[in-house]
Amino acid sequence: MHPAAPVHLLIVPKKHIRSINDLQKEDEVIISALFMAGKNMAKKQGVNKSGYKLLFNVEKGGGQVIFHLHLHLIGGWDKIGRTDFLY
Repeated sequence: MHPAAPVHLLIVPKKHIRSINDLQKEDEVIISALFMAGKNMAKKQGVNKSGYKLLFNVEKGGGQVIFHLHLHLIGGWDKIGRTDFLY
């Protein structure tokens, strides 16, 4: 893995879902849980106040290289004194 920021975590559901494009109506609870986990992990990592991104890469053209749905939590730029990252 190549971290995009000082804090770069992956939040991965147990159920195999290939990508966002493969979500079904019944997966809404999983997506909600991923976002809540992202919010909670941001707080644990100490980036909830300074700012962070929650990001899905979808399909090869969107940067997806692992074909099991996962949410990136990216932040912590203030920890290295930079806030100009465009990722």
